[in-house]
Amino acid sequence: MAKKTIAYIDAIREALREEMARDPKVIIMGEDVGLGQGAFTVTKGLYQEFGKDRVIDTPISEESIIGACVGLAMAGFRPVAEIMFNPFMALVMDPLINHAACYRYVSGGQVKVPMVIRTLVCQGRGAGHDHAPFYASWFMHIPCLRVIVPSTPYDAKGLLKTAIRDDYPCIFYEHIDFYPRKPNLGEIPEEEYLIPFGEADIKREGSDVTVVAILTGVKASLSAAEKLEKEEGISVEVIDPRTLAPLDKQTILNSVKKTGRLVVVETDFKTAGVGAEIAAMVVEEALEYLDAPVKRVATKDIPISFTNEKYILPDEQAIVKAVKELVLK
Repeated sequence: MAKKTIAYIDAIREALREEMARDPKVIIMGEDVGLGQGAFTVTKGLYQEFGKDRVIDTPISEESIIGACVGLAMAGFRPVAEIMFNPFMALVMDPLINHAACYRYVSGGQVKVPMVIRTLVCQGRGAGHDHAPFYASWFMHIPCLRVIVPSTPYDAKGLLKTAIRDDYPCIFYEHIDFYPRKPNLGEIPEEEYLIPFGEADIKREGSDVTVVAILTGVKASLSAAEKLEKEEGISVEVIDPRTLAPLDKQTILNSVKKTGRLVVVETDFKTAGVGAEIAAMVVEEALEYLDAPVKRVATKDIPISFTNEKYILPDEQAIVKAVKELVLK
């Protein structure tokens, strides 16, 4: 299988371009996605290639963007919306939760709402409380929403193409740390590929402790795993769920049954977060295999500001500490 090297941001653009070329019903909507080339130029060139009727610049009204997407999806289109920063998702709750997520089920399958919302987590840049928080746990709670968290170029392209073709509304999370090109290169197949939802990826095999990590937590966990093996002889298995809804429970459970220990790493807030749900699932379904309590490494329950960000976000050091507390107790 022929492969090529691509940056994360370019993998997303390539997925959008390929799906727009494949299906004329795929359209892009959002603030400055056309002439402005999208936040951080993700949609660069698509307006010129596909025109103003398929790459639509909208007013600054997130609720209106998603409301329009719901109507377009019900009419047979496959809209891809860009909500520039994740905290702005608070503005789209009514059309997303009370309409998009519900219509297929409550209509007995007569109505489909195939739409994707791309949104950015802007942590580690001093962007403040209205740009930095990661609220994935909000949407894990809503039935019939897909929640997608790719951490590599390969995962980003394959999962975005799957999301665009899916008949349920999908929230597709990207992270600002993945946008710079040189640090975020990866191999992808030259030919078309899709990644099914609900299939986690074991990024690193290990035998002493399972670490389930999300977005930037994956890279930090892999670095922590190398450090722990080198300095302490601790073998860490790192699992990237890739999608939080649906969640690949079986891969996580199989790993925990092997290692007997679990750490969940996320940059969402700790209370009622993604880690809490994964921990609860493991306790319910594999309690007898646990040799120690589940540990959560997450953002502290404090509003994120320019000044406190580096003190409250989880990092490699926090992951190392959590693993040592489980294994070297």
